[in-house]
Amino acid sequence: MIEIVGLTKRHGTKLAIGDVAFTVAPGRVTGFLGPNGAGKSSTLRILLGLDRADAGTALIGGRPYRKLRDPLRTVGSLLEGSGAHRSRTARAHLTWVARSNGIPKSRVGQVLAEVGLADVAGKRVGTFSLGMGQRLGLAAALLGEPEVLVLDEPINGLDPDGIRWIRRLLKEYAKGGRTVLLSSHLMSEMAETADDLVVISAGRVVTTGPLGEVTAGHASLEEAFFALTDPAGRLS
Repeated sequence: MIEIVGLTKRHGTKLAIGDVAFTVAPGRVTGFLGPNGAGKSSTLRILLGLDRADAGTALIGGRPYRKLRDPLRTVGSLLEGSGAHRSRTARAHLTWVARSNGIPKSRVGQVLAEVGLADVAGKRVGTFSLGMGQRLGLAAALLGEPEVLVLDEPINGLDPDGIRWIRRLLKEYAKGGRTVLLSSHLMSEMAETADDLVVISAGRVVTTGPLGEVTAGHASLEEAFFALTDPAGRLS
């Protein structure tokens, strides 16, 4: 389980997030929605130990990320692309990640096949399309067979077949009793994939709950989203 309690972060005098609190339960896909600049990235960076909060806690299985014994075996994450050096091949990148985290080398071939990159494993990352780079980032996230997945815009650059593939992947991952936190701005895809939602606006959580409860009384998730994040109708 992911537990975020009272998370607050300022950048100078600007409040990035204020008193953010929500939980992400195992066995379900939780969607994390919000306008640009709402605080999604700040929350995820703190959760993954890439930034420090001014107040509050962000725990994965009861521990902050920095205190996890085997981080990659506990949490698989995708933030801002694959993180691979452009001159390395896909296989070399994943082999390095596996060795540095005590993961068997056999997992490299397995995840390359799982994300559909087996045929280009020997190609340099610099030649990859945006969608291929996303698939490589997902391969790295899956490498340690983690109990938790934290993904930021994972379908960015994927073609329709790739979008269907990752939708099935995340649903199956959650069905296995694992925890999935998915940040995306694509409403239609979130409506197809998420079981639960956390909606954030201007650095604060405005609602949480099952998809059906959040969208109740609205024709679509998009309508519910704008009603929650822009009640004055300035973006309509």
